[in-house]
Amino acid sequence: MNRIFAILAVLMVFSQAQAAKTFVYCSEGSPSSFNPQLATDGPTFNASSHTVYNQLVQFKTGSTEVEPGLAESWVISKDGLTFTFKLRKGVKFHSSESFKPTREFNADDVLFSVNRQRETTHPYAKVSGGSYEYFQGMEMGKIIKDVKKVDEHTVQFILAQKEAPFLANLAMDFASILSAEYGDVMLKAKTPEKMDTAPIGTGPFVFKSYQKDTIIRYSANETYWKGKPAIENLIFSITPDASVRYQKLKAGECNLIAEPSPADLPAMKGNNKLQVFEKEGLNIGYLALNTEKPPFDKQLVRQAIMHALNRGAYIDAIYMGRATLAKNPIPPSIWSYNNSTQDYDYNIEKAKELLKKAGYPNGFETEMWTLPVSRPYNPSGKKMGEMMQADLAKVGIKVKLVTYDWPTYLEKSKKGEHQMIQMGWTGDNGDPDNFFNVLLGCSAVKAGSNLARWCFKPFNDLVQKAKQTTDIKQRTAFYMKAQDIFKSEAPWATLAHARVYRALSGNVTGYQIHPFGTENFEKVDIK
Repeated sequence: MNRIFAILAVLMVFSQAQAAKTFVYCSEGSPSSFNPQLATDGPTFNASSHTVYNQLVQFKTGSTEVEPGLAESWVISKDGLTFTFKLRKGVKFHSSESFKPTREFNADDVLFSVNRQRETTHPYAKVSGGSYEYFQGMEMGKIIKDVKKVDEHTVQFILAQKEAPFLANLAMDFASILSAEYGDVMLKAKTPEKMDTAPIGTGPFVFKSYQKDTIIRYSANETYWKGKPAIENLIFSITPDASVRYQKLKAGECNLIAEPSPADLPAMKGNNKLQVFEKEGLNIGYLALNTEKPPFDKQLVRQAIMHALNRGAYIDAIYMGRATLAKNPIPPSIWSYNNSTQDYDYNIEKAKELLKKAGYPNGFETEMWTLPVSRPYNPSGKKMGEMMQADLAKVGIKVKLVTYDWPTYLEKSKKGEHQMIQMGWTGDNGDPDNFFNVLLGCSAVKAGSNLARWCFKPFNDLVQKAKQTTDIKQRTAFYMKAQDIFKSEAPWATLAHARVYRALSGNVTGYQIHPFGTENFEKVDIK
């Protein structure tokens, strides 16, 4: 009899588990961290800032418009230098086996989250490597003069200079709010790095576990300040191969897949059990040339490479025509895009001529790092690398192709260990500064986000002037001139602006593609 009861109990638990709504997202790569302050990549943001955390302000789902987040309101002083935020009351932090919060979210958490990145003397400044690439690349330490706690639910940011995109910057992933109390507890336990590997936030999902390169598990936040999400269990099934992701989707093992292969899209669209979403991408795919390393320190060599690459062929072969050829470092959908910029044509003879002028009549040997994961801006780094390798061989440049796993690729590239590297970017706030300054500014070389390691004063001065004025016409004029300089100097081979696609099972509701290319499962449900 006891055995029968035991079997019934197991069956009951199994049936309850089946009844619980579980959503499986087949992601393209592993997170490099679970603290978005330490990262710039989509897999990390999806696994942390869009699941576990919130920011003071946030972007409305599917748009670049800023709305209240953990701050319910704000006031900007007339001189544009003081931002006063009223914080939301009653917001609870997550609990875990090693941490049970004793208080709700307040001003101390905002100060902790900002000052960890801003102050070199902060107890967490050097934890987990202490590389705050976004914060440093955007010069936030220079922009923010002080952060003040006015009272438990009021915070002031005092700026050292006007910063046109400042409010939008606070909606970005690096501005996620961490728990100061959790930080204190982990510091006392002498395990401060746990804050970045076992995250505690205020977001819609509670982190449960991570099996490296395989699976991440979350549960719905029962006390979420916006209301408990509809899905009770969220699983990230890390699946780097796009064709395997598609097979899992067809087999019902995934509810949503990241970065479907362009070659599979027609079949997906023809399957009435699936949904395919698409949106104009706020992105740029590029090949960065490390200007700190010869021969890429020579402008003529960089220009030669632009002429040697048959970029139009990549649009057909890699993107299956679902992208446009990129000539500027920002996508055409962002204001200040310069239509009149003169692009480089595919011209082997011109490339050879430029190499000869640069002192390399017979070419040279070099390395190219190829993307190890599918990204919105480049669905197949390996295939593109092979095509580039063949193109460059025609002008005497012998290229060895190299790659690493995704976290290693990011870490090594930040240090400038590459010669040529495939990379790309999806905008985070809809502002041109998010491309020009973060990817090509002088401060971004030290921060690690400027992979060309290109610091060119005439360009940098224009970018700095642009972000310190709120006059859109003036900002546009500065950025348009900066694009002409960028094109002439050629620190990147600009490749493509790709359309973004997502494939879902037919029973998924409430999903929207975010213009920034990241995922938000807060409003997702399963019929």
